Amino acid sequence: MAMTLRHAFVMLLALMLVLDERQADGAVSAEVQKLIHEAKLNGPYVGVVIPNLFELSPLLHNPNFTSANFTIPFSGRRFRFGAIGEKRVILVMTGLSLINAGITTQLLLTLFKIEGVVHYGIAVNANPSLNIGDVTIPKYWSQTSLWYWQRYGDGPSDELTLESNGDYTRELGFLKFANFTTNVTASPSHDNLLNNVWYQPEEVFFIDGTPEQRQHAFWVPVDSKYLRIAKTLADLKLEGCLNSTTCLDEQPRVVTVQRGTSGSVFLDNAAYRSFIYSKFNVSPVDMESASVALICLQQRVPFIIIRALSDLAGGGSAESNEADIFTSLAANNAVTVVMEFIKQLSA
Repeated sequence: MAMTLRHAFVMLLALMLVLDERQADGAVSAEVQKLIHEAKLNGPYVGVVIPNLFELSPLLHNPNFTSANFTIPFSGRRFRFGAIGEKRVILVMTGLSLINAGITTQLLLTLFKIEGVVHYGIAVNANPSLNIGDVTIPKYWSQTSLWYWQRYGDGPSDELTLESNGDYTRELGFLKFANFTTNVTASPSHDNLLNNVWYQPEEVFFIDGTPEQRQHAFWVPVDSKYLRIAKTLADLKLEGCLNSTTCLDEQPRVVTVQRGTSGSVFLDNAAYRSFIYSKFNVSPVDMESASVALICLQQRVPFIIIRALSDLAGGGSAESNEADIFTSLAANNAVTVVMEFIKQLSA
């Protein structure tokens, strides 16, 4: 299992300490420090956080984005400055995974004056009522790859190790591996040595709270004002064709959904897709959004997340399910919604 967001926060703390030391001994150039200072003075900005280059590129080439021709390279990231509508924006690419998204979002909020964060990209779909190309705007986000893996022989009624200390919980439910066993004919009942995994909330430490005093969060709500604006985009026209011969059967639409989820796993399994949808009522599933949500929650910064669906996880839809076929269409649709959202935010 990939490293969880909890480990990412430890890495992030170490990173910030290293950065402080480098600034003290001059390893970060005076020129870069000056650029960051000047950028702060010109804020606030809307931070636009993007996972990958193929999702960033359509925005950079969109006629509604005006580049300031000003970029600050810092700590492996490139912060691009510009405007969408009347809003000054900073674009930054995170790279794949919860860890990269968390580190990049924290750097953005630490280095610059940010009034709010818009995160967008593509996602796989867990909701059978939605279609490839649809753009989803969830009300809540969770991180569902933080697990307590229960020892074999214990069951739902057995207390987890350190549960009494508040470290782990059974409140969010579990996945029983034996329920997914196939080709079992010897007995109507069967078991699995992998036993159960229990879903866990993240530990959060609020910027305005007592240091080292943890709280827990599983479902993180997006900003209510941003959500109200997003709901006005339902009639926005989206792309339905890759070219003159390849079109989707259903015209894509902008949909406000209840929940989305992230994990350090690329989901391409129909059984888990069905399970996670029925258990948590999630629609988009990706590898970054929950990190952005949790960082913004802890830093008390408003945010919204916009994810376009590129495929039905694990297959089974009427359309071709190869994500790379519809990746560009989904990315373009996500950018269309983001541009209109930020323009409405300006108004």
